[in-house]
Amino acid sequence: MRTGSGQAGDPPAAAQRAEPAIGSPLATTRWVAWHDDLAAWLDRLGWLGTLSDWLTGVLAPIRERHQDNLVLELLHGGRWVGHPLHPALSDLPIGLWAGVVVMDATDRDSAPRRGLDAAGMLSAAGILAAGATALTGLSDWTVSNDQDRRLGLFHGLLNTAALGLQCASLGTRMAGHRGAARALGAAGLTVTAAAGYLGGHLVFTKGVMVNRVAWASGPRRWTRALQEADLPDDSPAAVEAEGRQIMLYRHGGRLYAIDNICSHAGGLLSRGPVADLTVTCPLHGSRFALADGCVSRGPASQPQPVLPTRIRNGWIEVRGSQPAPRRPASGRTQP
Repeated sequence: MRTGSGQAGDPPAAAQRAEPAIGSPLATTRWVAWHDDLAAWLDRLGWLGTLSDWLTGVLAPIRERHQDNLVLELLHGGRWVGHPLHPALSDLPIGLWAGVVVMDATDRDSAPRRGLDAAGMLSAAGILAAGATALTGLSDWTVSNDQDRRLGLFHGLLNTAALGLQCASLGTRMAGHRGAARALGAAGLTVTAAAGYLGGHLVFTKGVMVNRVAWASGPRRWTRALQEADLPDDSPAAVEAEGRQIMLYRHGGRLYAIDNICSHAGGLLSRGPVADLTVTCPLHGSRFALADGCVSRGPASQPQPVLPTRIRNGWIEVRGSQPAPRRPASGRTQP
């Protein structure tokens, strides 16, 4: 028998390299990046993309047809609430169903009972709250895009499965099968937790439904953005000043400048139509007044930042709302 790396029974060198040792940097990276791998795996599911495209084809025309409906805007939260309703409403079914599990775990009475007990009342309330949460989530889903839409759909499918388990739990509880009801309720809450994790990934990792211009503040000083001759009346122009994207517009000799990145989902406002000094986002139809950035139609919930403008030496100059502090007149530091 030969000795060395070619000895029979030894794993190939490539296989040894493919399995990092526990505690190695590569193994650690795999442990801390599993959520990104999960999101990428879900995004590659062919049936999920097909279902997402089909639902989009069905729901998108309905949303566009009724976009001015106040009820639809309220489902988003929009300007009336100041932020999306779905995350806040989702706390209700999670809390109520968690209460059911706690009550079941602490209930020592194993005798079968028909009808609604206290735990059953919480379960039913959670089911009703889940219905309202699902409506707001579906409304938000129709104004998402690409991978966010596919992950959001899987999030919704998990929540639908959890809702089915909770309904089955309530039914068996009312029939007197408390053991089965407890098992179904616990399983439903587990699926809800998994769906909630995906929802957190969409918000905190992907930035879905967050204000895209919350940190926009520059430029700190008057900065040249565009030559005056290059901005005709009633024609939006996209410019950049110190890394900030800005939309310029002139009407009746007056200049307007707002952040070009839509606060709702990052669409470029300069690519949307302008009517009555109101610009419409080309992505999801949010409308903003050019004069003050106010939201005149959702799904956006936050206004667009407005920038001061002026004309100097043939140039349109812009400045952020927070100008830089003036330097001391002398070069010495004051005590």
